[in-house]
Amino acid sequence: MNKQQPPQQQTLNVQIDQQVGEGVYANFFMIVNSDSEFVLDFGRVVPGMPNAKIYSRVITNPQHAKQLLKLLEKNVDAFEKQFGEIKIPNLPNQDNKNIGFHPVK
Repeated sequence: MNKQQPPQQQTLNVQIDQQVGEGVYANFFMIVNSDSEFVLDFGRVVPGMPNAKIYSRVITNPQHAKQLLKLLEKNVDAFEKQFGEIKIPNLPNQDNKNIGFHPVK
């Protein structure tokens, strides 16, 4: 008889250099896709400035994009269980240039 061996668990060593480890703050995101890849842009919008600047771009395939979606859902769910619901006050309309900054009254 040929018994199937359970797959061996591999250890993945992740390395990050200091500059990447410092991270980039983003409050503006754009995602476009083709049939073979997703392009995720991460940028910043500053109140009173007419332009957003993209600081990082990640290009990935559809399978990895879906894995990212699942990981984000899992992490947001865990965050909300610990700290409460994350409230998003008026999601901007995609056709609207209103990014979420409003004058203080």
